[in-house]
Amino acid sequence: MLKVKTPKNARAARELEKRAPKLVENGKKTLILQGTKTSNVLNSVLTEIFHLKKGSAIKYSRKNDNIRPFENGGETSLEFFSLKTDCSLFVFGSHSKKRPNNLIMGRTYDHHIYDLVEVGVENFKAMESFSYDKKLAPRVGSKPFIAFIGDGFENVVELKHLKEVLLDLFRGEVVETLNLAGVDRAYVFTAVSPNTVFFTHCALRLKRSGTVVPRMELVEVGPSMDFVVRRHRLPNEGVKKQAMKTASDQPKKKMKNVSRDVLQGKIGKIYIPDQQVGDMALSNDAKGLKRERREAKTNKEAKAHKSKKQKADPK
Repeated sequence: MLKVKTPKNARAARELEKRAPKLVENGKKTLILQGTKTSNVLNSVLTEIFHLKKGSAIKYSRKNDNIRPFENGGETSLEFFSLKTDCSLFVFGSHSKKRPNNLIMGRTYDHHIYDLVEVGVENFKAMESFSYDKKLAPRVGSKPFIAFIGDGFENVVELKHLKEVLLDLFRGEVVETLNLAGVDRAYVFTAVSPNTVFFTHCALRLKRSGTVVPRMELVEVGPSMDFVVRRHRLPNEGVKKQAMKTASDQPKKKMKNVSRDVLQGKIGKIYIPDQQVGDMALSNDAKGLKRERREAKTNKEAKAHKSKKQKADPK
């Protein structure tokens, strides 16, 4: 079991809060590591996956003796590395006589193993074996198209589970709006048989079509390989229900003085306090009062002048 440490200061508490499970998750990072023994093919596969996920992946080059994901007690080190690097996805490579070129992909929830899929790698071709224009190489931060071809992804349990893991692994950060220029590659997964999936990576080339919508062409840039499903482990139902919880599942906070009507829709009440106009201090130097005083003074002077003139000239 992992040792739970309490934060000693506010900064550590904020870091732990960032890594805690959220209703709206951040972008998922991928941890890539290897076991006690690996082959040259498997090392190339791990390196290619790291390049495809550049910017959102962490790769360990040292060998790990204690990681055996499908065995009891063999997941402790993997969960420790997941907690240390804050990675919710992992790709683990190992090689043995019984399971050659073995690749284990999985997800974690709250830094504990959520589910696992074990596949064997066959017919691997690296990026270097494909000849193409280097300008077509995918850029860092671009978004891919992901296509799953075949009925096996809907009917076979193993392939359906593999589809979920691959979709989480390669889709990157979820965005609401997308520029067409930022989509420059495509991952194509083809179900060849009930336990074999062919994977290829293609670049998108936009060409003129005479309309507003450009014409797209696929250029294979690698890598490509076959995934042969060997073992898989589905998540626990209780953990799955907790991990799949969304923000809409939470009860909404009741708003005060707000109600809804069938005809008028949303109705709100606004309470305005007494303004107490009678206690307001009014200025005596208003322009209107000054004009009244000026007119009264003018009228008074006119009357005085008229009476003085009448006294001087009695006729």
